[in-house]
Amino acid sequence: MDTATNPLIKDTVLGSKLLDPSYLFDHLATIFKYIFSGDTLHIVYIITSILSIFFVYIIIYTTIRMFEIRKKEHAHLHHEIEEYAHNQSLREEKQRKEGVFKNEKWKRILDYLFSQNPNDWKLAIIESDAMLFELLTSLGFKGETLGDKLKNADRDSFKTLSTAWEVHNTRNKIAHEGSSFELSLHEAKRVIGMYEHIFREFDYI
Repeated sequence: MDTATNPLIKDTVLGSKLLDPSYLFDHLATIFKYIFSGDTLHIVYIITSILSIFFVYIIIYTTIRMFEIRKKEHAHLHHEIEEYAHNQSLREEKQRKEGVFKNEKWKRILDYLFSQNPNDWKLAIIESDAMLFELLTSLGFKGETLGDKLKNADRDSFKTLSTAWEVHNTRNKIAHEGSSFELSLHEAKRVIGMYEHIFREFDYI
């Protein structure tokens, strides 16, 4: 007996058309036919195209903003370095004029640094490296050369160790390349400022 016409179950859940396979098949076929019709596919194509363009725009915008942020960060860092170098120069110039130094060799180095002769700038770095050798020797660092002493050092007792390696490498380039090594006044002041940072860690100047 057809459950749809059975008076006992006609108005119950079992009598619902939603449980009739032929009814469901016909309606599902109609739905799928509508979804995959030409007009519907055209609408879906338009919607997906708009979404694709939107997401591409988001990706491009995000990429551009990332580059802008990185550019601003780089500019800010460059400004901070320039400002530090400028303040460092003013402080060193003041010290040089006042002539108040714990270590007189440092006064001579600053005189070289503020010379108009580029060779004196190189000499300032070479003299600073010699001062660093004397400092580490007085502190008991082992090694025949400054490089050996730095190799035997550790960051616990020498917080500016990486800085010392950097300035020592610059000194070696000057010593090995001689006149062919190009050194600007800005770079010379930066390197001497790093030596000063090391010396002040050990209260040497």
